Amino acid sequence: MLKSNLRVLMAKHRIDDITELMEKSGLSRNSINKLYREANLETIKLETLFKLCDMFQCKLSDLIEYVPEE
Repeated sequence: MLKSNLRVLMAKHRIDDITELMEKSGLSRNSINKLYREANLETIKLETLFKLCDMFQCKLSDLIEYVPEE
């Protein structure tokens, strides 16, 4: 199972909402919503993840993590 830490990173960087993140990153609402709501994370493009990592100055593992199912 994949887990998104987007909300944590947004809070850490004082980004209040998805609209503000869209403006800063240049990404679409749909791309951000998938991460924000943790829905269909398997279908997110690597390019989207890389843009967010560049913006937040973080590693991919800080943004998305794999949690094995028990």
